[in-house]
Amino acid sequence: MCEAMKITVICVGKIKEAFYREAVAEYAKRLGRYCKLKIVEVADEKVPEGASAAEEMRIKEKEGERLLKQIKEGMYVIALAIDGNMADSFGLSRSLEQLGLSGKSDIAFIIGGSLGLSKQVLSRSDEKLSFSKMTFPHQLMRVILLEQVYRSYRIINHEPYHK
Repeated sequence: MCEAMKITVICVGKIKEAFYREAVAEYAKRLGRYCKLKIVEVADEKVPEGASAAEEMRIKEKEGERLLKQIKEGMYVIALAIDGNMADSFGLSRSLEQLGLSGKSDIAFIIGGSLGLSKQVLSRSDEKLSFSKMTFPHQLMRVILLEQVYRSYRIINHEPYHK
């Protein structure tokens, strides 16, 4: 079941810090045993200092259009959103396993930019997932997401992973 699963992380912006890039590369390498992982980066928009609510909405919509272009037909889309459903590691692993068992083997996780996701992206999503009520830098969120997906596969395969 797991080998055939495709996981695509579609995210706004490039990772600038080397330590985040190294962590992403490490989890991508580890995940190679379990799934076909693809990371797609779309350009982010500069947010001017003191941007109005209308400007921020336009920025989210521009980034959202870029994200939506990367979502392929048939993908099951999980948007990372602060107001999404929270799951523990076992819950996420069960969700991924159930998706695979129900024939949904092309999963896209969406990570927005510094302002979050547009309404259009959220409405295209099949579910919203929250890792915390806290806000994380989107570069760090990519590392956290990949670590949790890796942990999920370890759980699914009954393999040890530190708690």
